[in-house]
Amino acid sequence: MENENRLKRTRIGEIVPGTRVKIAGFIENLRNKRTMAFIVVRDITGKIQVTLVKEEHPELAALVDGMTLDSVITVTGQAVANDYVKLGGIEILPEEIKIESVADALPIKEDSAIDSRLDYRWIDLRSEKNQLIFRMQTEMTAAMRSFLLERGFLEFHSPKIIGAASESGSEVFRLDYFDGNAYLAQSPQFYKQMAMAAGFERVFECAPVFRAEKSYTRKHATEFTGFDLEFSYIDSFRDVMSFEEDLLIDMISHVAAKYGDDIRRLYGIDVIVPKKPFPVMSVADIYREIEQRYGYTVPDSEKGDLTTDAEHLTYRLAQELFGHEFMFVTDFSGDKRPFYHMRDEHGVPQGFDLIWRGTEITSGSQREHRYAQLCANAAEKGLGEDVKFYTEFFRYGCPPHGGFGLGVDRLTMLFLDISIKEAEFVFRGPDRLNP
Repeated sequence: MENENRLKRTRIGEIVPGTRVKIAGFIENLRNKRTMAFIVVRDITGKIQVTLVKEEHPELAALVDGMTLDSVITVTGQAVANDYVKLGGIEILPEEIKIESVADALPIKEDSAIDSRLDYRWIDLRSEKNQLIFRMQTEMTAAMRSFLLERGFLEFHSPKIIGAASESGSEVFRLDYFDGNAYLAQSPQFYKQMAMAAGFERVFECAPVFRAEKSYTRKHATEFTGFDLEFSYIDSFRDVMSFEEDLLIDMISHVAAKYGDDIRRLYGIDVIVPKKPFPVMSVADIYREIEQRYGYTVPDSEKGDLTTDAEHLTYRLAQELFGHEFMFVTDFSGDKRPFYHMRDEHGVPQGFDLIWRGTEITSGSQREHRYAQLCANAAEKGLGEDVKFYTEFFRYGCPPHGGFGLGVDRLTMLFLDISIKEAEFVFRGPDRLNP
């Protein structure tokens, strides 16, 4: 009976004036005056002021002397309305206070250099601004997951330890596997297609992806979270593009509705829900336009794919030509695309990249599902034996299919105009393995 009658914790964002509550959280601010103490306590849902009249509770006043910023306390008391209190017009008049944990002086501040903050990531993540990153990210992935489940997709989980390099012999992490070698998966691509050969028809996965790239840009990481999907019985790669439009419009609408105001307040960015159709241009047309408009040129040998600078200019181009933040890019050179992309009769890969705010967020395509042609494509890239396990998926019948992948961390980065180091819960790069 005692446990049943014990007051349960109320999250700060759910407090209603006129109720007796128990809260718990970090001390964000502390003003310890001679007769009064004002303690601002925060949890993931908000902040509230605890107002202590010392002469009424001398035993609690003694506790306040032992408190430090970022200590964790539990407070039980009355929640009352007070128009003079800035934090929502509510304060707590305490009856009991318990110090759960005393914090040392913090080794970083909010404006410390990013690498110093990453050394103490668990402290860095305590701020309202940083916690919004992961509240928004949760809404983002939940919205995409719901969208797919409503359309008959199955969620599956592919292996991350694999016996052959997943797309090529480069950019993979090799590890000892008992008496042999194994690799960390660069993507779930092969296993998404295995699911198509298994007759699953529609699958998706949200899982870690590993890339052994020695890149130090604001958008690259050696481990990140991918949101991948694949579906069967398509007629063209444009069916895949259309599906991605619908998915992104739905997801961004959910994020804007739930966190648009917070993103504007804390990051100064408006979440713009895109309209369909997204603009589409070929690689060749983009290079022609950005040369004429902005004087940007690259050697002809580079024009089969977008350079990083060309990606950035594509954002400007999309806004000027179409008033849009997104741009689909098509008609890449065959030597710039993976062997499993279907090609037309002219050898043009039937795939696309999607650029958002000047950064590529998706590579997608219709896949080559015909066994003989797939084997020929792999041999052309010098991958025959390396991917034999994969080409076996197609020997016994496989429907036409396509798909794409989105980087959850990169999407988060672009939503908030931050670096990938800040968008990941704990960043992994070429020179960072801790914490």
